Amino acid sequence: MVLDHGVLTSMTTASAPAPAVAAPAVTLAGADATTRRGAGPRVRRRGGRAWLGLTPFAAYVLLFLAVPAVIAVGSGFTTSDGAFTLANLAAFAEPSVLRAFVGSFGLSAVSAVIGAVIGAVICWALSALRPDGLVRSMIDSAASVLAQFGGVMLAFAFIATIGAQGLVTTWLVAVFHVDLNANGAFLYTVPGLVIPYVYFQVPLMVLTFMPAIEGVKAQWGEAAATLGASRLTYWRRIALPVLAPAFWGSLLLLFANGFSSFATAAALISQGGIVPLTIRTQLTSETLIGLQNVAGVLAFGMVVVMAIVMGAYSLLQRRAARWQR
Repeated sequence: MVLDHGVLTSMTTASAPAPAVAAPAVTLAGADATTRRGAGPRVRRRGGRAWLGLTPFAAYVLLFLAVPAVIAVGSGFTTSDGAFTLANLAAFAEPSVLRAFVGSFGLSAVSAVIGAVIGAVICWALSALRPDGLVRSMIDSAASVLAQFGGVMLAFAFIATIGAQGLVTTWLVAVFHVDLNANGAFLYTVPGLVIPYVYFQVPLMVLTFMPAIEGVKAQWGEAAATLGASRLTYWRRIALPVLAPAFWGSLLLLFANGFSSFATAAALISQGGIVPLTIRTQLTSETLIGLQNVAGVLAFGMVVVMAIVMGAYSLLQRRAARWQR
C-alpha cells in the first residue's frame, strides 16, 4: 500500500504542472477566437467586393434581358389603350398559332433527338482518346465553334450546299439522278430546317454530355468484371443508369436550343411555320382579327415552355452532378 501510495503521489506530483501548461492553450484558443472575430469583417468586406464585381453583369442582364422579356410578355396582357386584359390569350386557340407551336415542338424534338444520339456516340468515341491529345483538342475546339455557328452564315452555307442549285443537289442529280427538291424546295420548309438545326445541335451535345462520359470511372467496370459481370451487364446495370440523367438533361437543353432559335430559320423561311417566325409576322404585318398584341401572347407561351424545360433540365443536372464529383 505504501508503494502504491508512493506511486500515486509521484504521478500526482508529475502531473501537477499541468495547469501551467493548459494556460497557454487557453490563451491560444482565445487568440484564435480573436483572430476569427477580426477576420470576420475582412471576409465580409471581401465578399462585398466580389458582389460589386458582378454589378456590370447584373446591370447587363437587367437592362438587356430581364426588362425586355418582361415588356414583351407583359404586352400580351394589355389592350391598345394599355388596360389589362386576358382576352388576348384566345390567340392560343387560333389554327395558325397552334400550327406554329406544333411546328416548333416537332422541329425542336426531332433535331434534339438526332443531335443527342449522334453527339452521344461521338462522346463515347472521344472517351477512348487522351484528353490532352491533338485529336481530342481539335474536336473540342471545333465543337465549341460550331455550336455557336448559326444565323445567316449557316443558312447561306446550306443554300450553297443543298439548295435548289446547291453543289450537292446538282451532283446528286448528275450522278445518281436523285433530286432533293423534286417535291419542292425542301430546305425552305419546316422539316427541311432539321438539317441545319442538327448541324449545331450535335456539337452542343458533345460539349454538354462529354463531362458525364468522363465522369464514368474505369474502376467501376473493373469492379463489375471482378464480380463476374459481363460488359453488357456493366453497361445495362451501371454505366447507362449513371449516364441517363445527364443524357436526358442534355436532350432537354438541345430541345430548348432548337425551340428558341430564330436567325437560321428566318434566313430560310419567309414567314410562319414556327413560333419565333410567327412572332415576327405578328410584329411586322399580319394580326389576328379581334385580338391585340398577339406577339406578346406568343412570347408568353415560349417563356412558359422554356421555363418548364429548363426547370426539368436543372433537376436532371443536379442528379447527374452526384456522379461527376
